[in-house]
Amino acid sequence: MSSNFRVEQDFLGEKQIPAEAYWGVHTARAVENFPISGTAISAMPDLIRAFGYVKKATARTNAALGAIDDKRAAAIISACDELIAGRFHEQFVVDVIQGGAGTSTNMNANEVIANIALEKLGHEKGRYDLLHPNDHVNASQSTNDVYPTAVRLALWSGIDGLLESMAILRKGFEAKAVEFGDVLKIGRTQLQDAVPMTLGQEFSTYAVMIEEDEARLREARALIQEINLGATAIGTGINAPAGYAEMACKFLAEESGIPVVKAHNLVEATQDTGAFVQLSGVLKRVATKLSKTCNDLRLLSSGPQAGFGDIKLPPRQAGSSIMPGKVNPVIPEVMNQVAFEVIGNDMTVTMASEAGQLQLNAFEPIMGWSLFKSITHLSHACLTLQANCVAGIEANRELLARRVRESITLVTALNPIIGYEKAALIAKTAMATGAPIDEVAQSLGILTKEQIEALLVPEKLTEPLRLAT
Repeated sequence: MSSNFRVEQDFLGEKQIPAEAYWGVHTARAVENFPISGTAISAMPDLIRAFGYVKKATARTNAALGAIDDKRAAAIISACDELIAGRFHEQFVVDVIQGGAGTSTNMNANEVIANIALEKLGHEKGRYDLLHPNDHVNASQSTNDVYPTAVRLALWSGIDGLLESMAILRKGFEAKAVEFGDVLKIGRTQLQDAVPMTLGQEFSTYAVMIEEDEARLREARALIQEINLGATAIGTGINAPAGYAEMACKFLAEESGIPVVKAHNLVEATQDTGAFVQLSGVLKRVATKLSKTCNDLRLLSSGPQAGFGDIKLPPRQAGSSIMPGKVNPVIPEVMNQVAFEVIGNDMTVTMASEAGQLQLNAFEPIMGWSLFKSITHLSHACLTLQANCVAGIEANRELLARRVRESITLVTALNPIIGYEKAALIAKTAMATGAPIDEVAQSLGILTKEQIEALLVPEKLTEPLRLAT
């Protein structure tokens, strides 16, 4: 046998493992079995760190309860600290999409931690007779409680990052709302001219929508605090010592800083993925509303000569390989595309959750991967939307002011004074003749020009009517 390899075996037989690899035979088989996405779980550093926290907490618990000895526990804990610090992540080589309810990911973690621990004890990789991936690293555990717990920890971390990105974008819209507070424009409903508003009011709605979704996201995050660690295979806690679940949960909260709580019913918690469905639905809500906002930005900036032209987006790159000088709204467009992906991911999570059977859902890997993508891509998209678009948006002040002065929609303000029918007559006549509404109202004998000028102060048209009492 070449010195470049070591031999490991499982109940299926022997297998050559690269000598430098910290993973082992179970991981090697998973790599062969699941050449699906071409993306390894090393692409999810939060998940690997989460496994480090889980295995560290369980090693502490096993040592405290006498399930493994202190020497092995210390080596395992030290190995877990390496993962938490971001080292050895390249050793997680199993595809993100895999059969087996996450067993391959759990075994990848067990083998990497075991071999790091063996080296710390002064032994060669693969000396599982001294410290075993299953008997020691995975003591008192099952994939069915470790994997979903790790996924929830990783999602918590990812949501924290997304909330930070959303807050940055929200503050960007808030700043623009203040900057554009004095810019009057004509609002639109069904793409038709409506009534006056300020551009600041328009931009403030985008900030409020994000703020609302931040609150919904925090609510969804609270649901994933509940974990089934200690459930082992199906929730009965078989092969775990008495008191293990409570202690492991306590240690995990201490190590990770995430306020996890033990599920009230571990059998239910092992098969239920409702919290993932809830979170995915909130992410879809976030994506849908951000996409609508970007639709508005693209429409409001359309032109520059034949479109709406209310605002100007910062030019980020050449927009055409054939049309010189063309600039496209590429940053809002990328947010739109991320939103489409998130909406599709939500359907994946929904179907995977529904497909669970009896005491376990075997499809948590695709749920986890879908949620991680949604969270990560939304977070990145929020940051680029703020930095590369919102921060540089300018109001087309001259054009908006001219539109307000010339707009027949100002006649709406006459309704309380002259009634709907006379106001509609003024509007219809103004549209037919092209004359300003003050001239039309006077020519029809409805109001004098001076009366209209006193009533139609645009700055007063964006607030509720204050009646005399």
